[in-house]
Amino acid sequence: MGLKIFNTMTRKKEDFKPRNPNRTGMYVCGVTVYDYCHIGHARSQVLFDIIFRYLMFKGYEVTYVRNFTDIDDKIINRANELKIDWKELAEKFVREFYVDMDALGVLRPTREPKATEFIAQIQALIAKLVEGKYAYTVDGDVMFSVASFPEYGKLSGKKVDELMSGARVDVNEKKKNPLDFALWKAAKPGEPSWESPWGPGRPGWHIECSAMSMFYLGQHFDIHGGGADLTFPHHENEIAQSEAATGETFVNYWVHNGFVNIRAEKMSKSLGNVLNIRDILKTVHPEALRHFLLTSHYRSPLDYSDAFVKESSTALERLYAAMAALDELIEARGTSDDLPQELTGIEERFSEAMDDDFNTPRALAILFEAARTINRISGTNSVPKPELLREVKDRILHVAREVLGILREDQTEFLERARKAGAPELGISEELIQQYIVERAEARKSKNFARADEIRNELASKGIVLEDTPKGTIWKVKES
Repeated sequence: MGLKIFNTMTRKKEDFKPRNPNRTGMYVCGVTVYDYCHIGHARSQVLFDIIFRYLMFKGYEVTYVRNFTDIDDKIINRANELKIDWKELAEKFVREFYVDMDALGVLRPTREPKATEFIAQIQALIAKLVEGKYAYTVDGDVMFSVASFPEYGKLSGKKVDELMSGARVDVNEKKKNPLDFALWKAAKPGEPSWESPWGPGRPGWHIECSAMSMFYLGQHFDIHGGGADLTFPHHENEIAQSEAATGETFVNYWVHNGFVNIRAEKMSKSLGNVLNIRDILKTVHPEALRHFLLTSHYRSPLDYSDAFVKESSTALERLYAAMAALDELIEARGTSDDLPQELTGIEERFSEAMDDDFNTPRALAILFEAARTINRISGTNSVPKPELLREVKDRILHVAREVLGILREDQTEFLERARKAGAPELGISEELIQQYIVERAEARKSKNFARADEIRNELASKGIVLEDTPKGTIWKVKES
């Protein structure tokens, strides 16, 4: 079938045809570094990490550029509130960003430019727009003239006439048109600034991304992404200023992820329901959070709740347990040449799902179908040969680790930690559970099966399930 991507510009799925058959470029709007990252940032960054991984999985040489906005009104205002230097604040939250993303298994992009490192390129792009009469200067500001770009609104579908009459348009006496936006902002007392042909000042937000993306990827590149909230005005403005400056199509495929709601409510600071990644990770395994983010198609809204994340934690444990069961089946040295259909062609079926606009829910379903099949054949007499099962495990781990970014841990350590994590909540210590297991083993050895059953039932009443395996008895917390 080949990869199909939903293009926000055309509002339909399109065959992915990169400008170079073997290479592709992707630019994603990064964070403004003035605070800790929240669950909305996690969704966007994990999505584009998945896209980055999958493009490499398909054999492309990928240049992935993700920026940091390290100069902005929000940064200046927050630094003033905390009475620290704006640069110190920005550097701190760049570091904190990496703490969160590394925990979530997000790969580092090819390039990670900061806006303050590209002042010269930004000024050169602005100068080109001024020279071409697409921008004008007023009192040290440089404004982009929306009227000079007739295609304005083509990404978002918004009509200029309707925007002009809308009540949400900012009123600024310096603008010739209420829709015009700042390319360069004249310096204000006490704010950071750089010298420029228009006087001291700093860049506007939109122009930063155009300058950085084109520096690394060229004037016309393949994929540009970000959250749905960036479609207008940020990405709309990027298109206008970039295409006005170059006369070329700026981007071929626009990719936007849906919003995250918190318990069916829109996440916002005004509602006080913003969830920071690091607060979630105090009680949720990073891979479980990553799994949760993949359970809904990226263009759909995603509703966050403790119950939904707990479901992802349980589901992830099932996948790890299936990998452990697969090892036991390999050790059983079966003789069957027949492999269940659900365990064949895993990579091919996984690729079909991902080729359909990065459909991670379908891709996950293939892994869980394999896990159920592994559990079904455990203990039967028709166990496939070890070499067949090793190939199955290699295929599962390949797509899970390389593309989805899960199942990265040692399965034994993960399952053991998961069991330990559940025990304290049930009011029973791990040491006592182990004592019960030893006593039960001795009872079974002496054929006191009544006592062995009593121990199993007593633990079950406390929420602890015993499983007898070829390597001995293990325990886990009962699924609710």
